[in-house]
Amino acid sequence: MGKNMFSNLKRYFKSTYFLKAIVMAIAMVLPILFSNFILNDLSFGFSIALGVLFSSPADVQGSLRHKYFGILSAIVVSFIVTLLIGTFSERTYLVLPLLFILVFTISYISVFGFRASLISFAGLLAVVLSFAIDNREISVFSHALLVALGGSWFLVLTMLTSILFPKIQTDQLFVEAFENTAEFLKIRGNLLVNREDRASLYNSMFLLQTKINENHESIREVILSKRLNSGFSNRTRRQQLLFSKLIEIFELAISNPVEYEKFDLIFEKHSEKLAEFKNLIFEISNQLTHISKVILKEEKLQVNECIPRLLKKIKTQIDYYRDLVGLPESREGTILLLNLKTYQEKQIQNIIDIERVLNNYTHNNKIAGIKDAERFITTQDYDLKKLKDNFSFKSPIFKHSLRLSILMVIGFLIGNILSMQNPYWILLTLVVIMRPSYGLTKQRSKHRVIGTLIGAAIATAVVLITQNTTVYGIIAIISLPIAFSLVQLNYRNAAVFITLNVIFVYAILDPNILSVVKFRVLDTIIGATLAFSASYFLWPAWQVQNIREFFIKSINANLNFLKEIDELYYKKGEVSTEYLLARKDAFIQVGNLNAAYQRMNQEPKSKQTNLSIIYEMVAVSNTFLSSLSSLGMFIRTNKTTKVPKQFETYILHIKNNLEITLKLLKSESLEVSLVANEIEKASKIYDDYFEKLSVQRDKEIDEGIPITNELKIQLRETKLVSEQVKWLGNLSESLIKSVKLI
Repeated sequence: MGKNMFSNLKRYFKSTYFLKAIVMAIAMVLPILFSNFILNDLSFGFSIALGVLFSSPADVQGSLRHKYFGILSAIVVSFIVTLLIGTFSERTYLVLPLLFILVFTISYISVFGFRASLISFAGLLAVVLSFAIDNREISVFSHALLVALGGSWFLVLTMLTSILFPKIQTDQLFVEAFENTAEFLKIRGNLLVNREDRASLYNSMFLLQTKINENHESIREVILSKRLNSGFSNRTRRQQLLFSKLIEIFELAISNPVEYEKFDLIFEKHSEKLAEFKNLIFEISNQLTHISKVILKEEKLQVNECIPRLLKKIKTQIDYYRDLVGLPESREGTILLLNLKTYQEKQIQNIIDIERVLNNYTHNNKIAGIKDAERFITTQDYDLKKLKDNFSFKSPIFKHSLRLSILMVIGFLIGNILSMQNPYWILLTLVVIMRPSYGLTKQRSKHRVIGTLIGAAIATAVVLITQNTTVYGIIAIISLPIAFSLVQLNYRNAAVFITLNVIFVYAILDPNILSVVKFRVLDTIIGATLAFSASYFLWPAWQVQNIREFFIKSINANLNFLKEIDELYYKKGEVSTEYLLARKDAFIQVGNLNAAYQRMNQEPKSKQTNLSIIYEMVAVSNTFLSSLSSLGMFIRTNKTTKVPKQFETYILHIKNNLEITLKLLKSESLEVSLVANEIEKASKIYDDYFEKLSVQRDKEIDEGIPITNELKIQLRETKLVSEQVKWLGNLSESLIKSVKLI
């Protein structure tokens, strides 16, 4: 345990989160020290430090260009807000409507996406902390200019850090992606043998899919932007090779759906066969985790010796199963085991390729040939029409902006009526805690209160032990970078250090520190109570109101992916950019659906309308994507024969079912599906053809004739393609039934 803790601490200090926090702390502390000891006026340094604080939220992982414009936008917003609030802060009759308008406007720009939401947060921080400035010490305009100067100073430092330490950000992204992928594989290994706890394992897997999609998006933006801007360096090329293998491992995992109930039934008396597969999957997962440590230089690259031994053992077990059960009874089980073994062998080959890349040895130049690289970077749409489209109570962002605006006015009035020591602390709590979704607001409220109480208890203990202001200053300085580095990793722990920083900064200025502790706790509890109550009672954005849109987007994405797979089966040859983009979109949209379901699962039971049906639909959507990926993967990586008519019959049926599902979700009129006997006929043709090939092979076995390559291809293709399209057909019908129920 001690070794684990030391390893985690070492990793934390090497992480991009800690580096960013150090940069931020330096950017804030240096101006304060300069202002205090050289200018003998702390207000100048404090204003610059606030400018650093306001611009820091926009410093997120991504390309240098996006980071630059994000921070620059935060600086502009902070300057304008500081100037406006500072000018009217003494006139309550003017500041209240101004507060409402500014908070709503700044919150509302979040409709433009994640980076815009961080710029919005920076602006809201500026709104709140503008009330902390004493205009008698420094003029409003001077303060606003110094805030802009602080933001610019932070921008310069951040850009320099990104240029001087380019590896840290990229390595961190790869490590997170490798570790999340390893955990994803481990869950799939557990699903194979764990019959009782599959529902919770599925939930964990859905959550991880969303995280992995986010990892991939961040890596894609960073390394493809580098390629577009500066071409190929050896390092960039290796990063792209690593990324391509990571994508392939994830897609392979998604594209090998296992009908666990079928496995349970067939191998009920032979569970040891599946246990060996679980052991192999765990070893592959462990090797991915080991590779993540190699990237961080925590371990030296070593080949996993257990993997080939387990693979050999699995081959023996399959042969033993086939001989024990005997043909033809063992054929279905043997094919299932062989397919699972083939899948694991492909994953192992990907691991070997990654190890070669890390050893600077690779013959794979495929990544250099990627066409239209810029099309794979997800661009944010900044069309002003979005502002108009979201200006209604149908939009969660609109409701959140209105809710937050009203609460900020109420919090301001409460703080002034009760003559709180620092009434803006209530507003700060609201800004930090309030989120568009109830579940996240509830979680952050709880973590904020717990973290504040822990921080207050530690601060009280320190005060009782010593009244030394030097100690207070050291704690305030040390707690600042720790707090900022933990915000994304562990919000509760971040709240502990934020509380310590705030209390001891004020302790240096105000000798009555216990009064500061008391008001800090009281303001936090008031703010958290307001936030939690408003998220429940003021136009709550329950996920059941919006999840329909996530289903529509995921089904549309799956439909487009299906069309690209269909086209590839006919055309053969090289995979098109459109196919890869359709695949990427399908993964992202299903991941977004998973995230929406997770948010719904955090809401009050009374608001979880049709939760069990929605869960089934989410599970079907994920399984549908898995089956699609499996079909696409087979067509891409295998020589295939002429497309049979029955395949197209099924594809038309599946497309039609998906379109019916979309129309039901959109409440549009329906068209008639393919008649049942056409599907039955297509199914019979597939079954008869496979039976004919099986009989032919059985005769050859009796006569001692070795299987021909042509027959092997036909058997495998017929079995896999027919099973996948039948399964996709069943899943598409399940979607229609589920939508009709809700």
